[in-house]
Amino acid sequence: MYAYLSLVLYFTMMPVVASIPFMLDHPYKPMNLVPFIDVSLGRGDFFRQVFLNVIMTLPFGFLFPLIRGKRAKFGVTVLFCFLMSLGIELLQPFFDRSSDITDLITNVTGGVLGYGLYVIFKPVAFWVLERLKTR
Repeated sequence: MYAYLSLVLYFTMMPVVASIPFMLDHPYKPMNLVPFIDVSLGRGDFFRQVFLNVIMTLPFGFLFPLIRGKRAKFGVTVLFCFLMSLGIELLQPFFDRSSDITDLITNVTGGVLGYGLYVIFKPVAFWVLERLKTR
């Protein structure tokens, strides 16, 4: 989970070190609050961005309940996925990156799909974890 979260922060916040001295020297770019506006305006590679955002948080939806065990129900997992994504989206403008409500929606969707994979593969995952503990 630590390695996963480190990679998420690396891909969503870098270059942090270069931006820290100038973090407050530029105006804060407000978050785009119109969902899926890129489709209607034909900006960028929308489907690639949606796919990458879903894929980015899919492991969170799988790993979070695996680590938390019985305490991580569907709602708790989705809430923490939402909070992680919201935190990233709120911090990105400080590092001169764009922030978008579509990213938040697609990240939570990825967490939901990851939780679905957790439910499907739960017996196998716990069997593997038990095998690793006995070694």
